[in-house]
Amino acid sequence: MDAASLQMDLLAALMRPRTPTALTRQSVPRHHPRLPLRVGTRASPLALQQTRSFLTTLARVCPVLHQMDVFQEHVIRTTGDAVQDRRLAEIGGKGLFAKEIHEALMDGRIDLAVHSLKDLETTLPPGLVLACTLPREDVRDALILSDSCDALDDDDPYACLPQGAVIGTCSVRRQAQLLHARPDLKITMMRGNVHSRLDKIRQGDCTASLLAMAGLRRLGLEGEASVALAPTMMLPAACQGIVGITAREDATELCELLKIVEDRAARVAANAERSMLGTLDGSCSTPIGAFAHLLPGNRLRLTGLLASVDGSFLRRGEMEGSAADAAMIGVELGASLKAGAPASVFV
Repeated sequence: MDAASLQMDLLAALMRPRTPTALTRQSVPRHHPRLPLRVGTRASPLALQQTRSFLTTLARVCPVLHQMDVFQEHVIRTTGDAVQDRRLAEIGGKGLFAKEIHEALMDGRIDLAVHSLKDLETTLPPGLVLACTLPREDVRDALILSDSCDALDDDDPYACLPQGAVIGTCSVRRQAQLLHARPDLKITMMRGNVHSRLDKIRQGDCTASLLAMAGLRRLGLEGEASVALAPTMMLPAACQGIVGITAREDATELCELLKIVEDRAARVAANAERSMLGTLDGSCSTPIGAFAHLLPGNRLRLTGLLASVDGSFLRRGEMEGSAADAAMIGVELGASLKAGAPASVFV
């Protein structure tokens, strides 16, 4: 069967009426046809851009979708977006960026959901799967400087930060790595979407901040980055730059359709990084970094980091193996980093 015929068969299956069932919640959703597909997303400009880019890509590689109005965008406000004056660790962790979205998915109010994969918990709710991973964007963190900084030195980007400079970030991973390199720096909490954080830097709320290059690029704001920091200087978060699509495990036709846009390199990297994260069992208050990439010969190299929030303890590790063993590589590196780490790191 050719690709076009397969796509038609999958779409035909999706159009058949179904008897909806909720997975783990009490409410029972109303009957819905399988099409249109209801796509859940957060409300931020970046989340909406990622969702629309995914839908455009899916329609482009599945020509049948060009002729049909098959998608409904459902914007869902999450607790992580609603509460902006406290760190995520204080209100329940990064899973709060997906909690309400996954409740809607389990209830049958939406059919699939689009996420920044770094914001998803390592263990999904029962009955949900990571159905698709999209090609990874720029994995690096961007250092964004205010006008009060010195001239930028490409060989030593942190040298431009004045003594005792105030850095705005809510990421303990970034905080730990910055303080390990520059203990004199002062950290102030800064949350919000990309645009609001950029505005705070311009207003002088802090000397500098860091944002993911992936988000800046997707919003067409890469010019705001003063410098992109190499992973050797600032190891990114696990799955940074990867967009993931979740769906119900029993939505087999939909999961098959999503395989059309699955990116193998992103999936392999995600398997390694999420396995390492799960082995460390860290919370949002535990500084953890991870970056996996494919090598020639179907090999995979994973670099991991575990640190204390104040940067006084920081351990890096690296492991290489077959890409087919990505998850095991993550488990082994996570165990290696955890061995001998101070108990206070995991508080």
